[in-house]
Amino acid sequence: MNKEEKIKKNLEDIKVIKQTLGGDREAFGIIQKKYLRIISSLIRRMVKDEIDVQDLTQETFIKAYNALDTFQFNYSFSSWLFKIASNTCIDFLRKKRFVHLPLHRQSNDSEEEEIIEIKDNSYKPDLNLLAKERKAALLQAIAELPENYKEIIKLRHGEDLDYSEISIRLNIPLGTVKAHLFRARKLLYEKLKKHRTLFDED
Repeated sequence: MNKEEKIKKNLEDIKVIKQTLGGDREAFGIIQKKYLRIISSLIRRMVKDEIDVQDLTQETFIKAYNALDTFQFNYSFSSWLFKIASNTCIDFLRKKRFVHLPLHRQSNDSEEEEIIEIKDNSYKPDLNLLAKERKAALLQAIAELPENYKEIIKLRHGEDLDYSEISIRLNIPLGTVKAHLFRARKLLYEKLKKHRTLFDED
């Protein structure tokens, strides 16, 4: 893509962004459709599980939508969106890495197991209180969702069902599952904005 094409592409994006910021909620769908494949491909290079790829792709667009008023128009929108996607993947992989940390490993020069000693940091009053406040805010936000969105969030994140399983359970098309999940997450993000300080990085 030459320089003129890049400028034209960015001007098209800026037009849609201004429409979205002006109150046209449907306009952002143009951006999502335009960049869906390339964002999915970018995430797929970092994350192998296809369900995680789909979830992180949706999360990227939700974050972009909610942060749209911070976008600076003298920059490339695509680069801004790619950075959001990349950071979303990095956060996901960082959290997942700690979940799978092994508690013991086999020694290279003996048959005995080498035990990794882990300091007990479980009792941290401030962190425990923060976790409780985060959970309460999230549960309250979920409780305020429309019933169909509440159910789909529960099945995906509570019971860890994939999209196909949710489609079968609720007897709705796969495309409807994806659309409802996207809208449910977007509503959650909007409801949790007032609790943003709770969900900032520690």
